[in-house]
Amino acid sequence: MSNSSFPDEFLLLAFTDTRELQLLHFTLFLGIYLAALLVNGLIITAVAYDHHLHTPMYFFLFNLSFLDLGSISTTVPKSMANSLWNTQVISYSGCVAQTFLFTFFVSAEYSLLTVMAYDRFVAICKPLHYETLMDSRACVKMTAAAWGTSVLSGVLNTANVFSITFCQGNTLDQFFCELPQILKLSCSDSYIREVGILVVSISLAFGCFIFIVLSYVQIFTAVLRMPSKQGRHKAFSMCLPHLIVVSLFVSTGVFAYLKPPSIALPTLDLGLAILYSVVPSTLNPLIYSMRNKELRDTLKKLIQLVLVQQQ
Repeated sequence: MSNSSFPDEFLLLAFTDTRELQLLHFTLFLGIYLAALLVNGLIITAVAYDHHLHTPMYFFLFNLSFLDLGSISTTVPKSMANSLWNTQVISYSGCVAQTFLFTFFVSAEYSLLTVMAYDRFVAICKPLHYETLMDSRACVKMTAAAWGTSVLSGVLNTANVFSITFCQGNTLDQFFCELPQILKLSCSDSYIREVGILVVSISLAFGCFIFIVLSYVQIFTAVLRMPSKQGRHKAFSMCLPHLIVVSLFVSTGVFAYLKPPSIALPTLDLGLAILYSVVPSTLNPLIYSMRNKELRDTLKKLIQLVLVQQQ
């Protein structure tokens, strides 16, 4: 490729050059993708179907499943297609779209997890004010704010990164168009300009993280003061799934984006990218459903209803 501000295409990282292993990669990613579609689709259907689940917690979980579906659908199908057709190419416009959508979905999911931490804080620390603070209007406003700010984040980051001059080729060391990998192709002056936007994004993410941590400090303080063992167990059961999801999401994402350059290995980057971009979309609904009796009961009813209709 000649040095150009606008290359016609980018080359994504291939998992392997061996045809048999490429087909194995396609099969594994297909299995993960179908599992994500199934489990997230079941949660979306269950929450929409059962009016008993029309509460703030399940409303946020409903939105989280949509974001998980969007996130994994942005990266995995293209990687599967490349392995199936033995190619590494993604068009310039396709890379722009993938960068925007992935940035949007990841930002929205992180913002929504922050809102869900606030929901758990109000439920446990201010139970008498829960219905007032977390009424349907407030839930819709907070969710809309999470989605809206994430659209803005996606637009700003994508517009800035693709307005730079690319002078380091067009090969990305990742299986999808990831911002840090795209920045490696830029010239130094453009890179410095984009770093400013990344610093702002990281600062906002750090602010959300601090809010989540402070919320859980107060939650655990309130829980430990509960005289009833059963009450403490119920409170921990409410918070544990959310805490696991946040820990998985934050730990893999932070290490992927903020690890020292000295340990920047292609294999490590690839593994971390799979951990924070593919795995959570499948694990999140499983974590919530395994710890939630109401959700499991609704899913059983739905499955029984489908089986009866097929007979």
